[in-house]
Amino acid sequence: MNKKKKFSKWVPHLLTDEQKESRINFSRNFLRRFQTEQNDFLGRIITGDETWVYSWDPETKRQSAKWRDFDEPRPEKVRRKQGALKVMHMIFFDMNGVILRWPVPIGTTINAQYYKKVLQDILRPAIRKKRPGLLESGILFHHDNAPVHTARAVTGWLQVGTAGASSLFT
Repeated sequence: MNKKKKFSKWVPHLLTDEQKESRINFSRNFLRRFQTEQNDFLGRIITGDETWVYSWDPETKRQSAKWRDFDEPRPEKVRRKQGALKVMHMIFFDMNGVILRWPVPIGTTINAQYYKKVLQDILRPAIRKKRPGLLESGILFHHDNAPVHTARAVTGWLQVGTAGASSLFT
């Protein structure tokens, strides 16, 4: 029969041809701007994302494995309740390092209004303090195209509220 069973591979998501073309065009434009502006261009990019931060370091199955004799019982470890031990953080950084690490209050939903408030009231002063002059040069925000990042309230404020900042979506 000369066949081999192959298992599916996890991929983050499947892209349509239109989405692939859009990413290629974005990458070409990005490269063109870098070739023209060099580090001035890279220095204006601020990347932002949200992530869960656990208050404990989850040990993998492989990490918890111990060498034992065949007649010895396997090691035991306490199962922790993960849900109560994690906090959502919003993190923003540029080529020089972290600008802001913001813990989202427990129970808060990150929607367009909350995201805009963080950009306006928390990130903007942090940029002024840590990267003087960067706001005036026109920031390029690099974030994924999650609905909260692409909402009109957010993109409109980025254009008007941050000296002509624009968004780079990936």
